[in-house]
Amino acid sequence: MKKKVVSVLLSLAMVASMAACGNDTPSSSTSSQPADTSQSSADAGADASTTEEETLDYTYGETFYSEVPVTYTMFWSDHEGYPYKDTWEIFNKIEEVTNVKIDFKDYSIARADYDDKKALMINAGQSAYIIPKTYDESAFVDGGAIISVSEWAQYMPNYTAFIEEYDLYENIDTMRKADDKYYRLPGLKEAAEQDYTLMIRKDIFDAAGVDVEVLEKDWHWEDLYDALVTVKAYMVAEGMCKESDYIWSDRWSGGGDGTGGNLLKIMGSSYGVPSGWAVSDGKAFDHEKGEWYFASNSDDYKEFVTMANKFVEGRLLDPETFTQTDEVASQKFFRGDTVIFSSNKSVYAEYIENMNNTLGEDNYEVYITVYPMGNKSYAAENGRTESGVMIASKALTELGEEEFTKMMRFVDWLFYSDEAYDLTKWGVEGKTYEFATDAETGMEIKQLLPQWYCGGLSIGQTSDDQKDMRIELGYAGGVFYYGGTVAQVSDAYNPVLQDYFKRSNEYRTIKPLDPGVAGTEDETEQLTLWKTPLIDNVNSWTLKFITGQNDIEADWDAYISSCENLMCNQMINMVNEIYSRNQ
Repeated sequence: MKKKVVSVLLSLAMVASMAACGNDTPSSSTSSQPADTSQSSADAGADASTTEEETLDYTYGETFYSEVPVTYTMFWSDHEGYPYKDTWEIFNKIEEVTNVKIDFKDYSIARADYDDKKALMINAGQSAYIIPKTYDESAFVDGGAIISVSEWAQYMPNYTAFIEEYDLYENIDTMRKADDKYYRLPGLKEAAEQDYTLMIRKDIFDAAGVDVEVLEKDWHWEDLYDALVTVKAYMVAEGMCKESDYIWSDRWSGGGDGTGGNLLKIMGSSYGVPSGWAVSDGKAFDHEKGEWYFASNSDDYKEFVTMANKFVEGRLLDPETFTQTDEVASQKFFRGDTVIFSSNKSVYAEYIENMNNTLGEDNYEVYITVYPMGNKSYAAENGRTESGVMIASKALTELGEEEFTKMMRFVDWLFYSDEAYDLTKWGVEGKTYEFATDAETGMEIKQLLPQWYCGGLSIGQTSDDQKDMRIELGYAGGVFYYGGTVAQVSDAYNPVLQDYFKRSNEYRTIKPLDPGVAGTEDETEQLTLWKTPLIDNVNSWTLKFITGQNDIEADWDAYISSCENLMCNQMINMVNEIYSRNQ
């Protein structure tokens, strides 16, 4: 989609920003401004009464500040690991800096119920103004409960500057609906990052003669299978397990959601097909043909489930992976019953702490691997947008355009400014963290002060007198910051995580980004009606194939027929019609 000229007001704001901030500020050329590229400045949602001076009072790199105290309501996803406290310092610091009080009083929702209860409140007209931690806004677009944020992006200089500097236009375009607008402010990332992967017990692999550091660069799932066969044989010989035991029993794949979760997501991606957490509606885009197809019954999908089933049939992967809770799976790994396990940056410190408690600090060694390839060299993550923020239409109605514009500037500062990123993630310099020089690289880094540790930063506890900054003060939770530059995203990584991400970027390729498909309200409703029973069917058959309840060769044709009976071909035909129409 071509970039179009946007509001003159934003251009002036960016010019003023450059004057204030120097050459590090993105170009202010009006021909490349990343506001709503589908709208002219006359239609971009600007309040005609808003003067040029008022628009310029908050620019790129500036701290948002309200001359009069204001309060905005916001939803809060309350994590059981660090329960919400209205006395947390983070809220006071935000108010101190901006003169804005955020009201969570009636909008704090337990994490497990967050999506459902949030949806109920939005649909009932009881929404908070600001709606963070939103992965899919589609259900709220047609009813008018949320605004088209693309029309207000011109008032968000940090947001628009990031899109321009790191060329995120294509990513933003995938979010557009049939009206060519988008309704969620996404988290923005400079680069895609494969966070979820596999961790192994390196000490046991090494003892069995399997060098994963050598293998992982170009290994395939078959290679991992052979490696686990070797490791299990060693463990049986050493009396560490029995032939009937499984040495891989994973987390994030059970718990009752029926999709196969993380494991099937990353494994499916290596065959170029959506599965597990990424199954969505089962479609994938063929970039060579320029069309969509139903990937969930493709030859690649069959190859993927056949490989997954091989791990189960070989008594390596525990079929309970797809039904057990994360806690059960975790304890198996922490006790040493299993030797391979899913991991990500957020849980690394937790894993180490638990294994120190169960196995003893010097009695094990772990290694974060780059997970294997299938018939593709793709990592599972190829997008540079994340979950983000919706804005309730009631905010515009109740505040009026001028005050609503002001709130959008605050949203821009809170979710997209460097200043707020550091504050909400690290806290206050001199109180929770300090700058130091890294001994190995000589680079300036952030580090927590000795009295703090933080699970949210994967910085573990090293002494009994330390407190968790996230629990005590509210910093480094999961509500305020999403994405960022490579430097920001990695500023809390320890050397182990830095090394993993370096290897991951070097050894794997990024899958081309799939285009967006924006149908009309009726088309979207019809696609949804087809999708729900179809994907329930796909997930059910997939898990039965993988766990051996259904035979892949004998039952594959029946599976194909079941998908066709549930309108998979009609769905893909409609998707391709919509896609062709929008080109």
